[in-house]
Amino acid sequence: MSAVERNNVVVRGQAGATPMLFAHGYGCDQNMWRFVAPEFEADHRVVLFDHVGAGGSDAAAYDEERYATLDGFAGDVVEICEELDLRDAVFVGHSVSAMIGVLVAARAPERIAKLVLVGPSPRYIDDESYIGGFSDADIDELLESLGSNFLGWSSVMAPVIMGNPDRPELGEELTNVFCQMDPRIAEHFARVTFRSDNRADLAAVAVPTLVLQCSEDVIAPREVGAYVRDAIPGSTLVELEATGHCPNLSAPRETVEAIRAFL
Repeated sequence: MSAVERNNVVVRGQAGATPMLFAHGYGCDQNMWRFVAPEFEADHRVVLFDHVGAGGSDAAAYDEERYATLDGFAGDVVEICEELDLRDAVFVGHSVSAMIGVLVAARAPERIAKLVLVGPSPRYIDDESYIGGFSDADIDELLESLGSNFLGWSSVMAPVIMGNPDRPELGEELTNVFCQMDPRIAEHFARVTFRSDNRADLAAVAVPTLVLQCSEDVIAPREVGAYVRDAIPGSTLVELEATGHCPNLSAPRETVEAIRAFL
């Protein structure tokens, strides 16, 4: 099976234009970009895909050994770029996909020309002076709860992750998307995501990079966005008025404008 088939790749926009890949976060799928990606179709070759185990991807291709680290997901993106012959692309990665984009840019520098990191976190667990937003015990509790009752965990955590309690339909949508995942895959990917540490990879980023930081983000607090900006040479940090962790859904206009200004 090709990577294009395996990852449910959808290509839209202008065939000869600059490629622009949109990568979704944990528990989501490419539909999370439906208010953002179309805004770039007039002047980009827009590429959407689902990580293996999510959305319309081939869940049978999920191999816990291959995806034991984020490198496995980065390898998938490189394969997509190779099959579509994407060069000098803009990679837009939300949440965990921000770090996947960092890894892709290092592995295939001819494929990625710019990075847009939406709500990035190189490490979710606090470490001495580093503030990630969670303690070891927090993550242990989160993973234990997820593993014992994934549907219950989703119904509680998705609205918290989304934020915007005055717009409950947003939390409900994220809950529904989470619940579509295979619980086994969801638990494994959560362990890989929340125990990852990609801080050492940031200094090697050699392409123009935009860091989009939301306010009141329980997953990636302000300190993390500032850390990513300081660690990536020459990167730009934009703090959005959007609250929560998913501005691609809660504040698509502000997200599009920030990306457009960067490009």
